[in-house]
Amino acid sequence: AGSSRFLRTVLLASSSFHPQATMSDAKQQQGSKATPRQRLDYIDGCCFSLVLPIILAHSARFGTTNKTLLKLVTQENVMVGGFFALMGFITTFSTTKIGERKVDESRLANPEAFFWGRVFSYYPLHVLVSTIFAPMFLAVERYYNTSLTKTSFRAFLNYSLLQAWFPKEANVWNQPAWFLSALTFSNLAMPTILRRTAALSKLGLQKLFGAMTAVSMLQKLSYANTTHFHEHNIAPKGAEHPLIWNMTRFHPLSALAEMVTGIAVARDAMLDTEEDRKEAAGPTFYFVAAYASLLLRLT
Repeated sequence: AGSSRFLRTVLLASSSFHPQATMSDAKQQQGSKATPRQRLDYIDGCCFSLVLPIILAHSARFGTTNKTLLKLVTQENVMVGGFFALMGFITTFSTTKIGERKVDESRLANPEAFFWGRVFSYYPLHVLVSTIFAPMFLAVERYYNTSLTKTSFRAFLNYSLLQAWFPKEANVWNQPAWFLSALTFSNLAMPTILRRTAALSKLGLQKLFGAMTAVSMLQKLSYANTTHFHEHNIAPKGAEHPLIWNMTRFHPLSALAEMVTGIAVARDAMLDTEEDRKEAAGPTFYFVAAYASLLLRLT
């Protein structure tokens, strides 16, 4: 919740974002097909603040045996949801109208083109990398005596970007590709969701945000109860299966919930008046509060 509130404040506090001014510019350019969008300040900083804990966590497991420090800097997978929220936030800003409960038809008139345009921004590279390293993946499957049927199924999941729908197989072959799998589903649902959320009032958006936050908290609670599997160097060893852990980290529906959170936050801010913007607090408080929540890892 703190992270989402921070995202909303970023939009309002950004020095280059002025809702009323942008609306005036839009009226002056009604004859043009698309209204230029100003850059949102601090987005790069948001990305850095999300990726830093992930980088530290991947390194810490090999750099220290201190259990308190490991508790603080690991459990990085929950941070990935922030990237989905950011993508929903940015996409909303570029495809819906400021100050109006409408979408920008020039960007969403053709949902199919919207979807394939986004998918093909990463799919060709995914295919290239998967093909280059396919001999290595096949060699590993052969080493562990994986059947030809199962190997073929895993190859299909990898190339079709469907692996996130199968928690037991989400880590096969190129493991980070699960993110692309979940992202592809979110991109498919995005045009419909953007139209529905763009039509909501501020009250409706706030209710949607509350519901998505509740879903996100349940997801984090599920993740917190899988420490016996993923924090083997912190918690007592156990025989827990990684299925619940993978459901929390990888499932496309969970990723979509995070993205809808970002959409609701952006739309709520885009409907603010100039008075609302003046009353908004700066992003520093929410940034500190969001980062301070990481201390819960010590519990």
